[in-house]
Amino acid sequence: MKKKRLAKSAEELDRRFDAGEDIHELIDMSKAAIVRHGKKVRITIDMSEALVSEIDEIRQKIGVDRGALIKVWLHERVKQEKTATGGTR
Repeated sequence: MKKKRLAKSAEELDRRFDAGEDIHELIDMSKAAIVRHGKKVRITIDMSEALVSEIDEIRQKIGVDRGALIKVWLHERVKQEKTATGGTR
């Protein structure tokens, strides 16, 4: 079996993956780690119907679930706040 040529950049790896190439031989799994972010907690938020409609317009354009979009936005904002205040992680 012929050994695959290693990708020279992340862009090349992405391109080869997107093209459907099997890239398992190109990845060093000895350094892989599973990140578990802890127990999930359910929260309830009351917001105006108009705001929910605006969120729904955005999520429909990009094709994601409302809850997933809100989680991503919250995660991004928390990272932004931590960076601005010198927090870690």
